Amino acid sequence: MVILTSVLTTGALTLTACGSRDDSGDKGGDNGSGTTLTIGVDAPLSGENSTTGLGIQYGAQIAIDDANKNNWVPGVKFKLKALDDKAQPATGQSNATSIVGDKTAVGAVGPLNSGVAQTMQQVFASANMVQISPANTAPELTQGKNWQTDKKRPFKTYFRTATTDELQGSFAAGYAYNGLKKKKAFVVDDKQTYGAGLAKIFNEQYKKLGGKVVGTDHVNTGDKDFGSLVTKIKNSGADLLYYGGQYDESALITKQLKDAGVKIPLFGGDGMFASTYIEAAGKSSEGDLATAIGVPADTLPAAKTFIQTYKDKGYKGDYGAYGAYAYDATTAIIKAVKAAADANGGKVPTDINDLRSKVVDGVQKSDFEGLTGKISFDEYGDTTNKQLTVYQVEKGAWNDVETGTADLQ
Repeated sequence: MVILTSVLTTGALTLTACGSRDDSGDKGGDNGSGTTLTIGVDAPLSGENSTTGLGIQYGAQIAIDDANKNNWVPGVKFKLKALDDKAQPATGQSNATSIVGDKTAVGAVGPLNSGVAQTMQQVFASANMVQISPANTAPELTQGKNWQTDKKRPFKTYFRTATTDELQGSFAAGYAYNGLKKKKAFVVDDKQTYGAGLAKIFNEQYKKLGGKVVGTDHVNTGDKDFGSLVTKIKNSGADLLYYGGQYDESALITKQLKDAGVKIPLFGGDGMFASTYIEAAGKSSEGDLATAIGVPADTLPAAKTFIQTYKDKGYKGDYGAYGAYAYDATTAIIKAVKAAADANGGKVPTDINDLRSKVVDGVQKSDFEGLTGKISFDEYGDTTNKQLTVYQVEKGAWNDVETGTADLQ
């Protein structure tokens, strides 16, 4: 195995042989004398949202282990650089700067939160380094702030293997109105980019279908007491609560709602789809619902080995929401490195800036079967995989109840 040292003034790569281990502690495939390249991962690895953040980290790690073990790129060993953003935009921006400053880094996977992504995109774009999120769903990240009327891609370096809230919010609205037959919804969000955007789209689409939004409200991340909100929902006569936000607050809201005798389901997005939601809310979570990107990982034949590996390794976190999508995002970066090497006579370009540029181009041209289905991106950097699933809590576990695509008509 080898370690790579950079010459900062020229961007050229200098190779020296030695022994090393990747972040998992497992020895990678023996590529002989060659190059060590880094793939960064940014996600909340502690505190709020860490259950899903860790799923992203370890999904990426398994892809790197597979690449090293199976010699996906001859002469190259990949290593993971995982950074904790604590779901804070400023920390994510600092992490992005750290990743691009590493002259062995060829790409980054993450983050989890759309609000964090907004602070990171420019950093990666300035370095012409690819960034692929397995979880971001805010439409403006790929289609610009005026995406509803004039779609324009802000950054050619940003991609995602997750579909957008335009589809997720609409899919939830359709299932709430036509599937659950709920006609009066109360809509709440956490004021964050992801939560507020998702709630807005649900609100608009639900009313288009004929549903009535009997009230709206906002909460702050970190809030614990939702007594006032519960009273508003109870007095509104709503038969459904739709929540745009993460599982930390929604688990407390549903518990306090049910404790107050308001026996209506809470319906949220993929930020709520985690085992931690059920653990925190307990029996109060029964009947609650969440949408999530793609189809259930455990129903995908290609994901079976991945899931078993995740469990066998004893990795923390929850692979169910984004683990397989992180694996596919990481694989897209690795395949782009291989494409750059193949176009260069089988050798990875030695100029890191040139390599990063070629990886961006390679990811844009992605076309392969991943764990989650076909991996390819449209002109905005969005995944072409538009499938979504509704899950419902039944006997203390998330069970899929509907899979399909959103009808935006």
